[in-house]
Amino acid sequence: MTFAGKYELESQSNYEEFLEAIGFHVAKTDHKVVTEVVQDGNDFTWTQSIPNWTWTNKFTVGQECELSTMKNIKFKAPVSLENGKLSVPFPKYLFTAEIIDDKLVITCVTTGEKGVTFRRVNKRI
Repeated sequence: MTFAGKYELESQSNYEEFLEAIGFHVAKTDHKVVTEVVQDGNDFTWTQSIPNWTWTNKFTVGQECELSTMKNIKFKAPVSLENGKLSVPFPKYLFTAEIIDDKLVITCVTTGEKGVTFRRVNKRI
């Protein structure tokens, strides 16, 4: 399954609660998020953009990769792809992404005691 494409935020739930749970509560939440995924086999470049801010990670499925958080903190984690679902264990949450009905669906679940689940649905543009 290919993730390649450009996507725009369609809907999201629990984003502010998620940001607070990971200690990033100063982020703006009233913007259009554009996600661009370039995929060449198991190699990915994943970029999220809002006005005046861009966050990019490059990784290879099946390998431990050096990535960065939204706060630009570097970390290493294994990236997996099982049953069409891409998974990355970030330091404070588990990130998963999958294509459902031609939409990029991102789910993040915090690993803290509260266990906040954030879900974002992105339409292809």
